[in-house]
Amino acid sequence: MVGVNEVDVVLPCLDEAAALPGVLAALPAGYRALVVDNGSRDGSPEVAAAHGARVVCEPRRGYGAAVHTGLRAATTEIVCFADCDGSLDPAVLPGLVAQVRGGVDLAVGRRVPTAPGAWPWHARAGNALIAALLRRGGVPVHDIAPVRAVRRAALLELDVLDRAFGYPLELLRKAGRAGWRIAETDVEYRPRAAGTRSKVSGSVRGTLRATRDMARMLR
Repeated sequence: MVGVNEVDVVLPCLDEAAALPGVLAALPAGYRALVVDNGSRDGSPEVAAAHGARVVCEPRRGYGAAVHTGLRAATTEIVCFADCDGSLDPAVLPGLVAQVRGGVDLAVGRRVPTAPGAWPWHARAGNALIAALLRRGGVPVHDIAPVRAVRRAALLELDVLDRAFGYPLELLRKAGRAGWRIAETDVEYRPRAAGTRSKVSGSVRGTLRATRDMARMLR
């Protein structure tokens, strides 16, 4: 039986074995790890299970595919989403959940780098461009929300269709059009755990490709 205060935390995962132990150990009490493995080859599913996480496999590659599978597998009223590379502190999740319980429809984190190398310049530039386009469309955010809290049923009803890197953007855009109350809170953004590599911000080419694809969605 699910406790009334329990929250599932969906953690999309692709080759994050080095980061998982620390991320899972840092989850607050009552926050249940739901690791969605997206085709890891480094033993991530086994590491996650060994550290107490529920593991679900999604063979279709793509951030959106992993997130949606996790959303469907979750069973708590409120669900959180976060990267599992060690860059975000799970201690921020209760604050986001409290905003949702207080009446906000979508609580998101705005990344604030804690070190010069935590967020590469090209990734920050791409994010700033997309966020500016969102604000021009009436969505009051400065980041594309790598960490967020939302009611599960509402997010399913929003029907986000993108199954790749455009998922967070489509979510924010549809939430804005639906009149959702969106609250953005600063969260510390740390360097990734050693032994992991970003699939988007890890290279200028990856960032440009993701930014191009997202920008097309806003036209």
